[in-house]
Amino acid sequence: MLRIGILAVQGAVAEHKAAVERTLQMKKLEGEVVLVRDRGALESSDALIIPGGESTTISKLIVKFQLADLIKHRVKAENFPVMGTCAGSILLASKGDEEVKKTGTILLELMDFSVVRNAFGSQRESFEMPLTIKGIAPESQPFPGVFIRAPLIMETRGSCESLGSLPDGTGIIAARQNKLLALVFHPELTGDLRIHEYFIETI
Repeated sequence: MLRIGILAVQGAVAEHKAAVERTLQMKKLEGEVVLVRDRGALESSDALIIPGGESTTISKLIVKFQLADLIKHRVKAENFPVMGTCAGSILLASKGDEEVKKTGTILLELMDFSVVRNAFGSQRESFEMPLTIKGIAPESQPFPGVFIRAPLIMETRGSCESLGSLPDGTGIIAARQNKLLALVFHPELTGDLRIHEYFIETI
């Protein structure tokens, strides 16, 4: 039975839980959601979703609860699957911008990309945009991207692969590296389950 963990220290936990449960039901897979707040829950999970929220707060709490080192260890030792959305994608980055440094956000440094923490500024803190995502959403069936004070991936390196960019080509909205998936938007806030299905298929 699949046990899919959702980091539950802060952020859009309930929305991801509902999306995962609907996806498991749709795929007729036997599984359950584990709300991860301690090392035991993380150790018992087959994969982890790091939700959107406030990246600085999440980073400090996973250090406080001794989860950060365990996440990094499992990814490096076991190829443990992790999906980070919005704030979660910031934490997966290997390099952050000045805003990341100024806020004291502690990165997991698991994916080889650079991230800009608040890429769209106050004028566009929240908006929606149709997205083309490699292997998930073709141009004929775009994904409904929901952006809320969103970050942006500016550069991928090494084995980290861009899965899609903004329509104007100014930044990357999704990236994959082995079984790690980073998304700068909120797939859990839509009724579209393709991204959760894609992630579950990697487990």
